[in-house]
Amino acid sequence: MNTFLKGILDGIFSLVNNYGLSIVLFTILVRLCLMPLDYKSRVGMRKISKLAPKQQELQKKYEKDPEKMQRKLAELYKKENCSPMSSCWPMLVSMPILFAMFAAMRMMANEQLVEQAFGIILSGGTDIALEPFLWIKNLWMPDSPFNASLPTLQSLQMIPTDDWLTVFNALPAEQVAQLSAALPFDLTADAFAKDSLSATIEAIAAAMSATEGYAAQTASVPYLTINLLITQLTVVKNWNGLFLLPLLSAGSQYLMTVLNPAQQQPQPTGKDGQAQPNTGNFMKWFFPLFSLWICAGYNAAFALYWVTSNLIAMAQNFAINKYLDHKEAVAAQLPAGADKDATGIK
Repeated sequence: MNTFLKGILDGIFSLVNNYGLSIVLFTILVRLCLMPLDYKSRVGMRKISKLAPKQQELQKKYEKDPEKMQRKLAELYKKENCSPMSSCWPMLVSMPILFAMFAAMRMMANEQLVEQAFGIILSGGTDIALEPFLWIKNLWMPDSPFNASLPTLQSLQMIPTDDWLTVFNALPAEQVAQLSAALPFDLTADAFAKDSLSATIEAIAAAMSATEGYAAQTASVPYLTINLLITQLTVVKNWNGLFLLPLLSAGSQYLMTVLNPAQQQPQPTGKDGQAQPNTGNFMKWFFPLFSLWICAGYNAAFALYWVTSNLIAMAQNFAINKYLDHKEAVAAQLPAGADKDATGIK
């Protein structure tokens, strides 16, 4: 699946010749394919939300008899022809596809970084092909003024053996010989085995640093340093971005939570009849902060996907909700006893 999705992304790139635009189009395509599942999930959420008052009534009535309460809830779901899982199953089905898409994008980013690392050594650091997009100088590095636009030791250490070998095995023999001349050992496929990969990456990073201009482009600005409690951030001279995508990812994630709330499950009540605290407020802030953390440290291509996916998901949910509101309005105007399933809400 990863290779299949990566092939689609490569195919889009062959048409538009821009990875940033390719990622945007790829994300739109995937979200459109998942739209039927999103629709089913939204319909399920509405059905469960409408049952919330009856659920709360049963929970309060049979609070001291949990078994009977569960039996009565099951009877209610059967009578109303819905299930608490009706809104979850479509999302669970789509999760493997989303995970595979993440893996495909990670695979592509890793291979591009390896190609750039080899390119720096082969060109002597004077002719480095990066992948710019809008304000970002290199999509395969984080969108941040605290990260260089060129591959670094830290970014290369995150790349697994398979992705190194994919690029290495495609190199012409003369380029392999040139790379070997710049390293303290002959570069072969064995150098990328798991037990020797770390030493190979360190040697490649050292060879990159020895090229003309690399050290200057990755140097930091000491007087532009931000001291945090657990770390220290320093602006890089040849910074890669403005930190906009991580902020946009957190902002769009927050808007998704506020504008498209999950299904409204009734809150559990205590013995005093008061609603007990739930995790809603926690999750409202957890996901935006989590997306900020992920996109701040990962490559800009992934952050671009995240922001694009969030914006499309909000637009889709808005359109689906408008459509369902219209169908419900039409159904409410039908005479008693009419087949309301004909409106399309099932």
